[in-house]
Amino acid sequence: MSIHAINLPRFVIVGSNVLPKVKEVLIRLSVKGDVLLVSGETYTKEPAELVKDSIEELGLTVHTIGVKDASEASVGAVECRIEESGASMVISVGGGKTIDIAKLASNKQNVPFISVPTSAAHDGISSPVASVKTKNGSTSIMAQPPIALLADTDIIVKSPRRYIISGVGDIVAKYTAVRDWGLAHRLRGEYYGEYSASLALMSAELITENIDLVARGLDAGIRVVIEALISCGYAMCIAGSSRPCSGSEHLFAHALDKNCAGKALHGERCGVGTIMMMYLHGGDWKNVKNVLSRVGAPTTAKQLGLKDQQLVDALTIAHTIRPERYTILGEKGITPEAAEDLARITGVID
Repeated sequence: MSIHAINLPRFVIVGSNVLPKVKEVLIRLSVKGDVLLVSGETYTKEPAELVKDSIEELGLTVHTIGVKDASEASVGAVECRIEESGASMVISVGGGKTIDIAKLASNKQNVPFISVPTSAAHDGISSPVASVKTKNGSTSIMAQPPIALLADTDIIVKSPRRYIISGVGDIVAKYTAVRDWGLAHRLRGEYYGEYSASLALMSAELITENIDLVARGLDAGIRVVIEALISCGYAMCIAGSSRPCSGSEHLFAHALDKNCAGKALHGERCGVGTIMMMYLHGGDWKNVKNVLSRVGAPTTAKQLGLKDQQLVDALTIAHTIRPERYTILGEKGITPEAAEDLARITGVID
């Protein structure tokens, strides 16, 4: 049996007005050196200032850097800032790209980091996995999970609703990710963790059960999304990989990104991918489509901003994105004709 280390966040705080509690977290972590605050450059600036003020109340020096994109250059810039400042802790305040950049840079510099998400668009807020853009599209890299996470519902509820919808898409993706993992276990003897798989699947099931709360924009629904995303992150920490949360539906999403097709969010693409991959698995794809529709998530190529051919092309190359990751798409993928049939049968294209 293969061996992997299970590294989990030590402190997770979710609720209203929790940003000032960053002081308590830093005290409990015995942080005494300088801190590097990594933030986005849009609406995340205000919460980042709140976090900065709270840290400075402890008498700690706070250095700052803004992140524009999830690129290798941004990772390098944050790494340089960590070295220059001598920071003993990195705190990331922002959306998925900001957290992923801080996650990668801090891991490379062997410095812990704290995640302070300002949106709930995908499960990277608590996972050890980061996505970064390269010349060949997005790629997922194992880094480290946050040592602590503070999710302020007052801040997240103010983010564009589209981000919550994207989060729902990334969560329902676990229905097919877990199936792909089980398939790789049965056909390839790949390690399969029953507990982490069940945890990821439970997150998808809870979203399905509470989708009306999410659709109505109620605080209780938003909290379900946040907590489900955090649970997905824990599932990846326990598995030692992104397997319980990323399968053929994610390969499809990354294939779209590689082809620079459309401007949909990651979770929106994963949601549509889940509809089609669930069909290939022989599962209840209509229920997945219904859940996404009820929250206003895209369920068609048109709603993703894609032409039919762009979607078909992504389906035919999806298996090449991570060839070492066996999924329902197999080693050779699917033909253009089969891809078009799949998309038409599921109503993703007309």
